[in-house]
Amino acid sequence: MKGIRILVAEDEEKLREIVLKYLKKEGYEGFGAADGEAALDLWAEKKPDCIILDVTMPKMDGFEVLAEIRQTDNVPVIMLTARREEDDKIQGFEVGADDYVTKPFSPRELMVRIKALLKRSGVATTENKLDVCGMHLNAEEREITIDNEIINLTQKEFEVLIFFINHHKLVLSREQILDRIWGFDYDGDIRVVDTTIKRLRKKMNEKGECIQTVRGLGYKFKE
Repeated sequence: MKGIRILVAEDEEKLREIVLKYLKKEGYEGFGAADGEAALDLWAEKKPDCIILDVTMPKMDGFEVLAEIRQTDNVPVIMLTARREEDDKIQGFEVGADDYVTKPFSPRELMVRIKALLKRSGVATTENKLDVCGMHLNAEEREITIDNEIINLTQKEFEVLIFFINHHKLVLSREQILDRIWGFDYDGDIRVVDTTIKRLRKKMNEKGECIQTVRGLGYKFKE
């Protein structure tokens, strides 16, 4: 299964690179943004599974970025700040932050917080199981159970399903799905996305209706 994607929005380059280095060491796929506008662009393009968001950034601050994201996405967010004022933390939580880390901080502590937040937020990893849309999903065994029947999926089918579940409130375009599951360097036909989803729906039987086609835009997962 593809690694969990994490966006690091931090204008301090040295700190951003340190966090990205630790993320890679932990097996995550990290990518960075140096300002608020770039963070929003990467969020829209990459659909990360978690966001590390600095409060003070050029162009748009972390509060503005998070408010924009929270209009459509419940992606787990940890805010970073050099400020210690209680009002800043309260504002962050009111906008929709899930956790808060005050600078300076230990990168190892941040990794622990990320793992705990992903688990608490129900992001599907190889470490957990979940029930969604009337199905029981076992990420470790790469299988789903529907009406007490185990449904075995191919690697790509399972990755697509995980991607839908982790971004169930968003409409995902074929290009986004192709990029996430097959990668940037895939040079095949984009119709592989439709073919894979068709097979996945068929295996899910009536639960295949949880994957909805949004005409002209792509697909959306509905619980």
